This record gives sequence, structure tokens and C-alpha cells, in this order.
Amino acid sequence: MALSRSARRTSRWLALATAVASAATIAAAPGASPGAPGIGDSYFPDLGNGGYDALHYDLGVSYHPDSGRLDGRTTLTARATQNLSVFDLDLQKLTVDSVKVNGRRAHFSRSGDEISVRPDSRLRSGGKFTVTVTYHGVPKPLGGPIIFGSDYGWMKTKDGVFVACEPNAASTWFPSSDHPADKATYDIRIDAPKGLTGVSNGRLISSGEAHGRSYAHWREKRPMATYLATATIGKFDVRTGTTPGGTPIYVATDPTLPTGKVDVYGITSEATDYWSKVFGPYPFEETGAIVDDMPQAGFSLEVQSKPVYSAVRSESTIVHELAHQWFGDSVSVKQWKNIWLNEGFATYAQWLWDEHRGTQSAHDAFRKAYNAIPADDGFWKQKIADPQRDTMFSRAVYQRGAMTLQSLRERIGDKAFFKLLPAWTSAHRYGNAETSQFIALAEKISGQQLDDLFDSWLNTESKPALPAK
Repeated sequence: MALSRSARRTSRWLALATAVASAATIAAAPGASPGAPGIGDSYFPDLGNGGYDALHYDLGVSYHPDSGRLDGRTTLTARATQNLSVFDLDLQKLTVDSVKVNGRRAHFSRSGDEISVRPDSRLRSGGKFTVTVTYHGVPKPLGGPIIFGSDYGWMKTKDGVFVACEPNAASTWFPSSDHPADKATYDIRIDAPKGLTGVSNGRLISSGEAHGRSYAHWREKRPMATYLATATIGKFDVRTGTTPGGTPIYVATDPTLPTGKVDVYGITSEATDYWSKVFGPYPFEETGAIVDDMPQAGFSLEVQSKPVYSAVRSESTIVHELAHQWFGDSVSVKQWKNIWLNEGFATYAQWLWDEHRGTQSAHDAFRKAYNAIPADDGFWKQKIADPQRDTMFSRAVYQRGAMTLQSLRERIGDKAFFKLLPAWTSAHRYGNAETSQFIALAEKISGQQLDDLFDSWLNTESKPALPAK
């Protein structure tokens, strides 16, 4: 039976009214509640967000070096972990222009670095959703005592920008759930002036120039913590190839930097293959390096698949950052207090590299470091298992963490120790872990009870005694 025109018009209005009423009922339905503004990290309580699990970021950033302005568009695909009425994103300082959830404009408000988003209907637990944020502004680096007193994050260079965000600066350039416990995959599209190169994580999907601008699209298919994302832009000489072990390699170097005797490409290639034998299969699609001229940054960072270096760094630094691809990038911390699982392991890798090269055994490196620090030095007063926020990157976290591993090696023997390392990276590949899990695995593989060893090296605020030789 066909309807008359007036009846069809009435029917459409009734359908619309019913849909609006239904949406309002859903939005107000009991059981929907706001997601927590933070993930609950004791060092950074407001970082990360509750109520959803980030799955994929599609980032588009357009950078204008003359003004420092960034125009961005980020689409996050996530899965709700509860019935959500409101959820948060982390974004520091930049101006939000619009927010859409599942393609529909959503209400949002701001409190400090938290963007609260209210969809027009609740998000059901277990369901996927997208949130698209357009934004702009001039990103500013963060400072303070955390990173050796250095600025970090989005740092302007003479020809572009150097982007190194550990621990909490990813949200200075894109809206996110900015905590390593909430990993996701990434597409990162960089738009910059012609003549500049945008380098990011994973594999290069496409690049080109048009209308006075350069474009690059990168894709990281493996889960990645937000702080490991980069969009470093500048003038670079690029060398690509494959390591002898078969891993694709991409090295971008600022052409104004003197390389001296450091072969970044060669060391990266060799170390990637060697660590693949010691730590287990290389966890990502590509290895490499981004070597920029950023003298104000006194550090390098284990950016996933391509560590960033603020100058041409030493061979020892390169092998340290590459070891992080396993310890920190693939296996990431659950909470920032577990940072020794990143830095202690990467520092110990430097000792292993010297041992591999035949210049010094890890045992001798351990004893040398141990003997050089008096018992009354503040180095021994820090609990490495919980080093506190402003001292989480202290020398003790790195070196005492490495000492812990050599002490463990000498207790359980080489066979068990070198079985433990790849077992650890395999058990938590692309995930997150904490100290108690490492201790449990070490005890399982060695068949020994090890609480005393880990307690003395990680929790005791005094210089541990060495066992008799």
C-alpha cells in the first residue's frame, strides 16, 4: 500500500522524532559512565585514559617551520572497555578546532591537558569507535629535571623539528592516550615545505612533492607506545638497504653533521643482526636511525624502528638504543616505575657489545663500575624498582640496573641467562610487563629462588655486597 505525500511527510517526522528520543534514551541509559582521566600511573596520574583501549592512530600533521605552527588531524580507532558516556584524550596546549565520534560532531570541553569528549550517544562496552580531532597551534617542548635537565618532545631545529617524546610529550603534538600501557598501530602522514624530509616509524608507504610541499606517509604495523612516535622533519641524506640478516634499514642523516669515524648505517645493521641472535627475532619491519643536528637535546631516544640521535653519537649509544627495540619498545613497561626494565637492559647491552667485540667482558665492566662508586655515594640511595618521577632516568637506574643483570647472570650461569633474555622478549612481545614478571621468569628458567638478589640490587638503599669470587 502506497502512502500519500502528506502521510509520507508525517511518517518521516515521526521516524525522526522516534530516533531522537531513542538516542536520548540511550545516552541517558543507566550503566554508561565517564572513563577515568588517567590510567593510574603513580608518576603521571593523568596520563593515559580509562574506558577504552587505543587500537590505531591515523595522524596527519602539517608543519610550517617559519612560524612553528602545526595543523593536525588525528583519527583514533579504539575499543570501549566499559559503557562510555564521556571519555578523555591527552593534549597539551594546542587548540582543538573540532571533535567527531564515529563521524558525528561531538561535544568536548577542556581542563588543563585533558580533553573530555561527550558523544551524542553512549559507546557500548566491547564496541569499536573512532574519534577524529582537528587542532592547531605551536607545539612547545617540555622541560624540568626528568630528562637530564634537557628539553624534550617537539623541538624546533634550524631546518625543521626534532621529535623525541619520552616519557610524556607525545600529547604535545597529537591527541592520544599518552601512556605506554595503551599501545596502538599507526599511520603517520607528514606535510612539510618542499626540500624537507619527514621521517617516522615503520615503513615508508609513499612520498612526493606537490604545490611547494613535501609529503610522506609512514606506517607502523606493530603496537607502539605513544612516546615512541616521531615526526622528525629536516634536510636529510637518506640511505636504505637490508642488513645481512635480511631486515630492511633506513638511515636519515643531517648532511651538515660531521660523521667522523662513526658509521651509523654499518653499526645499526650489525647490531640489529647481533641482538636478533641474543635477544630473539627483531620485532619490527624496519631498523634504522634518524641523525639530526639538535645540540640543545643532550640525549638520544629509542624511537620505534628508528632511534633518533640529536648528533652523531658513539657506537655504544647506537647499540644501546637498538637494544631498546626489544627492551622498551616491543616489551614496554606497565608503569613508569618499572623503567629499569628498559634502561638497565639497554645499558647491560652495551656491556654485552663490548664483550662481543672482545674489548671488555661484562664481568669486568660490572666490577669496574661497582668499584668506582663509593658506598656513601647517593648513587646507592635510590630504589631502582621505584626510582621516583623526577629521578627515573638517573645514572643509577641505568648502571645499577645493568649491575642487577650481571649479578643475575653470575648467579644462574650463562646457559640459563641467555635462555632467559629471548624468553622474556618472546613472552611479552608487543605487550607490557613489570619487574615481578621478570623475577618469576628468571626463577622458572633457572630453578632458583632469587628474591634476595633482586631485593638487594633493586630495593636496598645501600651498596650491595658482592659474592666471593
